[in-house]
Amino acid sequence: MVHTGLQQIKSNPPGFLKKNRIGLLVNPASVDAGLVHSRRIFSELCGRNLTALFAPQHGIFGEKQDNMVESQDSVDHELGITVFSLYSNTRKPTHRMMDEIDILVIDLQNVGTRVYTFIYTMAYCLQAAGEAGKKVVVLDRPNPIGGLEVEGNLLKPEFASFVGMFPLPMRHGMTIGELARFFNQEMGMGCDLTVIPMQGWRRGDFFQDTGLPWVIPSPNLPTPDTALVYPGQVLLEGTSLSEGRGTTRPFELFGAPYIDVHDLGRRLQAYALTGLIFREHHFTPTFQKWQGEMCHGFQIHVTDRSAFRPYRTTLAILQSVISLYPGEFQWRQPPYEYEEKRLPIDILTGDDAIRMDLEGMKPLAEIEEGWQQDLDSFKDRRGRYLLYAES
Repeated sequence: MVHTGLQQIKSNPPGFLKKNRIGLLVNPASVDAGLVHSRRIFSELCGRNLTALFAPQHGIFGEKQDNMVESQDSVDHELGITVFSLYSNTRKPTHRMMDEIDILVIDLQNVGTRVYTFIYTMAYCLQAAGEAGKKVVVLDRPNPIGGLEVEGNLLKPEFASFVGMFPLPMRHGMTIGELARFFNQEMGMGCDLTVIPMQGWRRGDFFQDTGLPWVIPSPNLPTPDTALVYPGQVLLEGTSLSEGRGTTRPFELFGAPYIDVHDLGRRLQAYALTGLIFREHHFTPTFQKWQGEMCHGFQIHVTDRSAFRPYRTTLAILQSVISLYPGEFQWRQPPYEYEEKRLPIDILTGDDAIRMDLEGMKPLAEIEEGWQQDLDSFKDRRGRYLLYAES
């Protein structure tokens, strides 16, 4: 059984909890092994010293279904304290918010993908705390898709956005605590940072190996299986393809009304992708793209988590659909995640060359070779911030 940073601090409460005003950045997945929420645990540990809560995208209870649906400041009626929204007119804690606390504790479940706003909410908190002279404590949690594999191109600075602020690969292989250390040092946040590490987690562990309960960190990541395909399938948000939103298996399902599954299935076989089976599936989304229309496509069934490469898989899907349906397939147009001009696919991949290479039918092996040097450099820098052994 893995013991998270939350469980560590619950078992051995540090003295600072009784001597400082504590703020807590949490969401629905901020629970211990018994499914007790972090805000209740900290209320017991801190008493009146728990002075404020902070909410990332989707709200503190995960109640906001879609992207770019903002939440407003509110009051936690059970605890009687303010909940500050960090996905509204500000995504960085303001001076007024920071004045309410002495220490900010962050307890969020990362999903191992560059395109996930929680890690950038954390980055803004590190930055704000550094400017205000406040301390941040990050309670570490597992990377649900493992900490060994690193995959994809690094984001280029000109494509930075709230779904990708820093030059990370799509699958970075780091925990949220390790990312906090990386951001604080490499991006010059200047924050007084402490990471409370886990006990029992190894880099090769997937979430299913931890013994911990899965609680959805955001509305469209219902299972650990969803998290595993997400580093690739999130790219479909930048296209006319349904990524399965409006179904019970978002991101695992994909399709569109114009797809012939037999033609697409044959095309995908040529890529010799590993660790998965594409199973024909037809579905009608209840909301989002193609709402109420029958979509033809597949469900991705991962058969070998260690061999599966999510980013490569979705690049193959996109290139196949572009080649088969040039008249029907379209790239989604902005706005997307507060970006008004650049194509969503370009800020998702972090480099417009990826889109152009797919359109030009450049072999995937050559596309991957083009980012390998940058990826190797990232792996070297990443190694300075890792907290856990491989076994």
